Amino acid sequence: MEELKYYNEYGGFSEDGKEYHIKVNKNNKLPTVWSHMLTNPNFGTVVTESMGGYTWSKNSRLNKLTAWGNNHITDIPSEIMYLKDEDSNVFWSIGSFPAPDNDDYYIKYGFGYAKYTHTSYDIHQELEVFVPEKDSVKINILNLRNNSVTKKNLKLVYYIKPVLAEDEIKSNGYINLEINRESNLITFKNLYNTDFKNSIGFVSSSEKIIAFTGNKKNFIGEGNLSKPDGIINMNLDNQNGIGSDACVAIELNIKLDALSEKEVIIMLGCEEDIIDLKDTAYKYSKIQNCREELTNIKKYWEEKLSAIIIKTPFESMNLILNYWMPYQTITSRLWGKTGYYQSGGAIGFRDQLQDTLGLKYISPEYMKTQILKHAAHQFIEGDVEHWWHEETKRGIRTRFSDDLLWLAYVVYEYIDMTGDYNILNENVPYILGNTLKPGIDED
Repeated sequence: MEELKYYNEYGGFSEDGKEYHIKVNKNNKLPTVWSHMLTNPNFGTVVTESMGGYTWSKNSRLNKLTAWGNNHITDIPSEIMYLKDEDSNVFWSIGSFPAPDNDDYYIKYGFGYAKYTHTSYDIHQELEVFVPEKDSVKINILNLRNNSVTKKNLKLVYYIKPVLAEDEIKSNGYINLEINRESNLITFKNLYNTDFKNSIGFVSSSEKIIAFTGNKKNFIGEGNLSKPDGIINMNLDNQNGIGSDACVAIELNIKLDALSEKEVIIMLGCEEDIIDLKDTAYKYSKIQNCREELTNIKKYWEEKLSAIIIKTPFESMNLILNYWMPYQTITSRLWGKTGYYQSGGAIGFRDQLQDTLGLKYISPEYMKTQILKHAAHQFIEGDVEHWWHEETKRGIRTRFSDDLLWLAYVVYEYIDMTGDYNILNENVPYILGNTLKPGIDED
């Protein structure tokens, strides 16, 4: 770790600057949460060093698959992987929270992926997490290696706190689970969500699902997330959980011969059509397909982010300007419209236009796409929506004057960069709405 660039006792950059490495343990925690974005234009997840964060589909605020905590001190995860040695009855979480041991946890953040490495009770764990370029699913590739000379019989429980809406509290009691044994998956749907009423979340694996539960109270039992009854008991209860505090937890059995290893796929996704859902689950139940897609996503980001390389006398500035800031601008600002601290989901009239200015050297298409999108959110009177949600078409009208400047400015920058005057011939309709009454600044 000490050989990393700009090592700060917690982490630092790899030699080529394309990964950020972190080391934590129970006695050496980060001063605050360090998060990482894994997204495509329609689906994404925020991950943290302790495997916290959350996942969403289409809209990071209004259609969260898992709960958003926004607590930079405790970083309570809404997606947890537990392992239990069935012979010794010891258990732990693969991430450094909520059930860590005393050893070090190593994390790598790269473009399009995150990797978590840890060893507990002779079981070496490597977890690679990514979101494919196009599919609406979060893939976890878990490699388990038995370093002992005795056979290991492991119980793996994957737990999530489902939402499929904006607010987990309002969703409680409305999450309906169904198990499809033939396709080896659990689907869940929020019966309360009218904005995304067709969204169907799912959890699946390359290993057979032995048992499940949708009842968080039964899963926690007399314990808590650090010591839930669901990991201590023999099996999960196969209960739906509708009408109660919801969760989705699946149980897998993993057998490891002495000095052997095994890869397990665990996925969390969302689709609107059950056929598409089954196709996605089937595709990524194959370890080879997951490995190929992980290679593809790394190649995708390498090609996109290497379009321009900036060299200044300051290596620290080069590390940030090359790769990292463009990556964060695309994934967090344009696609996810979220971060660990703010679950926004909306497009800001000035904000996302500004974001594209720094991306014009990578691809002017970012600017063009945003120009046409924002042009369609001008009122006939000449003012604009300050922010809006594309999926619901709901937004806010204000008297902010600087919004009006940015569309003209970015159009100028786009034409100056590309020479594409044809964008001025694009026909985009105005929107109609009630004008703001005197004394009202926003509505």
